[in-house]
Amino acid sequence: MSGHGFHVHGPHDHEVEHVAQHGGDSFTSRIAVLTAVLSTIGAIFGYLGGHSQNAALIYKNEAAIQKTAASNQWNYYQAKSNKQNLAELSIALTSGEARERYVQEVERYKREKQEIKVDAEKLEDLAKEADRRSDQEMHVHERWAMATTLLQIAIAMAAITLLTRKRWMLFGVYGAAALGVVAGAAGYLHL
Repeated sequence: MSGHGFHVHGPHDHEVEHVAQHGGDSFTSRIAVLTAVLSTIGAIFGYLGGHSQNAALIYKNEAAIQKTAASNQWNYYQAKSNKQNLAELSIALTSGEARERYVQEVERYKREKQEIKVDAEKLEDLAKEADRRSDQEMHVHERWAMATTLLQIAIAMAAITLLTRKRWMLFGVYGAAALGVVAGAAGYLHL
């Protein structure tokens, strides 16, 4: 009991104080540094995974906007087709000046429809490109997620290795960490 009140040591406090005063063994120190490095790399991979997922969602949203705009253009095209059909029917039912006016309307509707069709097809192409980019970003996101998961497994295995002091478990730590780094590299390279 100290002069400042009652103080109880936990079962691990003695070990922590011993390591702080005398420096721990090299095995413990190496595992601690390895865990810190793996945690840092994992945090970076997690950030990049979140970034790629957000990018995929933005592209998917852009695709939806372009699809809606293309649909609107196709509806406009259909409305012009309906007007053209009515004008063509009017040609058959009229003569003289009125008939000539309907002939000109048919030609105007054909031109307008062609312009509308070009715009609608451009919008469809933009939607397809945005969908493609979204799929690509989700593929990259899956790589980052796999890399992060493998590094988390390596960290957990490092903790078990440290607690059990079984050096052979380091092979699992290094293996999971290496696979995580490879998956992260695949994400970085967009593979």
